[in-house]
Amino acid sequence: MKIAPRTLVIIAVLSAFSTARSAPPQKKHILVIGEEKGYRHESVSHAMATIERLGTETGLWDSTIRTDAEALTKKKLEYNAKNLADFDAVLFFTGGDLGMDAQQKADFLSFIHEDGKGFIGIHSAAITFVDWPEYGEMIGGYYDEHPWGTFDAPIIVEDPAFPGMQQWPKSFVLRDEIYQMRNYSRDKVRVLMRLDAAKIDIGSKNVHRTDRDFAVTWARMYGKGRVYYTTLGHLEDNWDKPEFRKMLIEAIKWATGITSADTTPRPLPRGQ
Repeated sequence: MKIAPRTLVIIAVLSAFSTARSAPPQKKHILVIGEEKGYRHESVSHAMATIERLGTETGLWDSTIRTDAEALTKKKLEYNAKNLADFDAVLFFTGGDLGMDAQQKADFLSFIHEDGKGFIGIHSAAITFVDWPEYGEMIGGYYDEHPWGTFDAPIIVEDPAFPGMQQWPKSFVLRDEIYQMRNYSRDKVRVLMRLDAAKIDIGSKNVHRTDRDFAVTWARMYGKGRVYYTTLGHLEDNWDKPEFRKMLIEAIKWATGITSADTTPRPLPRGQ
């Protein structure tokens, strides 16, 4: 049976459309930095291994794990060393001042702001480069004590529609070390989780915020780039919890542009 040319064209178009719909997303490449200057978190090694394993299990990303900042540059490096041009996102579980010169810092910020790439900050990423204001502006805030230490933190999921929030109950308790933040404002970030201020001691001398706003996890746009931060992750055990792993998978998917979400800042809900 002879098929009309027009019919062949329609079949070809439909076939191409079907293939495009079924094709898996292109695998991403993330740079995982675990360098700490100052307090050393015992969970960093397990955290980096977990990020790598989650990428392998999902097939969504490959990980390059480093404990130095050499790759945080746009300059061509010797031999087969990778630089920022090789990555879709950078993940920090870091602390203190990393070994970066002024050009590296400029390259790093433009990687996110101008190039539209992603950044994921874990826990002590908020105690990184505390004397570099542009870094604090990018990530959305700095560590300002952890008044409650490691405790059974009462957490409220403020944005259950954001990727990686759905598997958590609306409110729950998780044992972890929660940071209080300075240089943080809700008009610059989309808060995803916060502490339930009605269930914590806010009378401690180390509690400096008077607005009862203790963000746990947030997301924001930084220029063209996507920034995600969570204060969770201090305890190694939490990296083995399915809910936490799901949150990380979705955070990386969002930061690398696989998924999208609303990052419009919102005020603290009334009565908090």
